Parts: sequence; C-alpha cells; structure tokens
Amino acid sequence: MKYTLHQLQVFSKIVQTQSVTKAAEELFLTQPGVSIQLKNFQDQFDIPLTEVIGRQLHITDFGKEIAELAEQILTQVEEIDYRTSAYKGRLYGRLRIAIASTGKYVMPYFLSTFIQDKPAIELKMDVTNRASVIRSLENNEADFGLVSVLPDKLKVQDEPLIENKLFLVGNRESEIDVNQKNISLLEELPMIYREEGSATRLVMENFLEKKKIRMKKRLELTSNEAVKQAVLAGLGYSVMPLIGIRNEILDGDLKIIPVPELPIRSTWRLIWLRNKKLPPVASAYLEHVRNHKTEIIQKHFSWIETL
Repeated sequence: MKYTLHQLQVFSKIVQTQSVTKAAEELFLTQPGVSIQLKNFQDQFDIPLTEVIGRQLHITDFGKEIAELAEQILTQVEEIDYRTSAYKGRLYGRLRIAIASTGKYVMPYFLSTFIQDKPAIELKMDVTNRASVIRSLENNEADFGLVSVLPDKLKVQDEPLIENKLFLVGNRESEIDVNQKNISLLEELPMIYREEGSATRLVMENFLEKKKIRMKKRLELTSNEAVKQAVLAGLGYSVMPLIGIRNEILDGDLKIIPVPELPIRSTWRLIWLRNKKLPPVASAYLEHVRNHKTEIIQKHFSWIETL
C-alpha cells in the first residue's frame, strides 16, 4: 500500500459529497485530477471502493469502512499540525459550522472573538435550513450545527446558547384588533410560511397542531429574509423569530400582533455528533463558547428581553 494523504483527502471528500464533480469543486481541483486520484487509490485494493450504477456514483460497504478509517487518519494528521502550532503558540486548522438561516443573526457574535484571537484558523460557515444542517452533521461535513429544534433521530450533544422567541407579526399598516383575546384569530389571517425543513416552520406547525389551529397559507418562501420582505410589502402575516426583525420592530415597519400564548419559545443550540471526536480547533471553540457565553449574551442579546 502506497496511498498518500492527498488520496485519502480526495476519497474522503468524494464519500462526503457522493460526487467526483462536487468533490473537485470543494477541493479546488479539476474533475479529471480527482478522477485520477480516485483510480490510483482504488487500484491499491482488491475490493471495489465505489461503483457506478447508471450515472450515479455509489460507495460500497467496504468503501464506507475505508472512508471512516481515512477520516480518522486525517484527523490525526490535523492533530499533528495542531500540536506543532501549539508549540509555536498558535491554534491552527479549519472550523466547519452549518447553521439554520436565522442563525446568521446569532452565530457571528459567538465566533468573532474566537476568530480574531486565532488568525491561523480558517472558518467555513454554511447558512442553510435545519434539514440541511442535520445532513451536514450526518455526512461529517460540519463539526457543529446551530439549530433551534433538536433532531429526532440523530444522536447529538448540545450546548444551549440563547432563547429563541417567535411572534406573530404584520406590517405597519396592519389593522388587527389587538384586543381580541382568542388565539383563533390566527385562523382568519393570510399567513406566510417558511419552506419544509425549516425549524421556524416546524416550531410553528407543532404549536398550531397542539392548539388545533388551522391557518390559511398564502405563500411559502425559502428564507426568513424573504418572509420578512413579504410581510413588509403587506402580502400577509407570519410567525417570525424576534432575533431577525429587531430593527424593523424598532423602526415601526413591522409590529408584533399580541396573541394569547405567543411568543413560541425554543432555544438556539450548538450541536455535534455524540460519538464524534472533535478536532482540536472544534474542541477549542467549544471551550471558548462555554467560557464566554454569558458575556456574549449580555453584550449582544440583552435587548431580547425588552421587546
């Protein structure tokens, strides 16, 4: 066996992406170059690592086992780099985080000091929806995920960060009878929803199901920013996380509609696979969060309790 670390990296990325083309894109290599590295790596085994059915690349069971071992080797190499850098007084490596879209209003504040203090660290942050965050963890494409609803099936550990509150909101011209004290008010409004897979939608639908409320869905949009713009334009109402609409509330462009039993409350949590051995950079970041979480919340998010 004369496989190289580069071949292990290429094969690991192919397994993660299930595609030679996507692996080439993420590794900033040419597709033919990645294909050659895959062939050279596979030629060293008597048992196939991959197979092509139709036009789709599939990883064999043996290939999956080799990929797990390759990931362990690459992690150990990263450990060597880390220890070398530690002797030089600096932390080195890549921190990979996948966050639910509304998390873009949260995560940067929990990252800024850590990244500023450790300039040798490279940050990769994918902003997507909750379902894609879970997939990134499952595929080992991220060290951490940021979600407001824990996954049902995936076994994870979590670190609570801040509370997430969801309110019914309309634009400045909304003429809802704010004195109405019946939650059935929600059934009368044209509602704007997030897409399937969104944590905001999941929390909202779970709440409505418990209350036996059936709302009128007018629109379905793929980001909280798009939902916010639709509400601002007067296309309807939505149940939205407070964290993403602070400025619009303060400016009076959006207003919270008082409804009994709202806000819906959840918690933003940093999550990672329960059995995953975190790389040194990820371990250092988790320690940073635990040590500085309280001061970050007090400095940047104390306003949440005042609205």
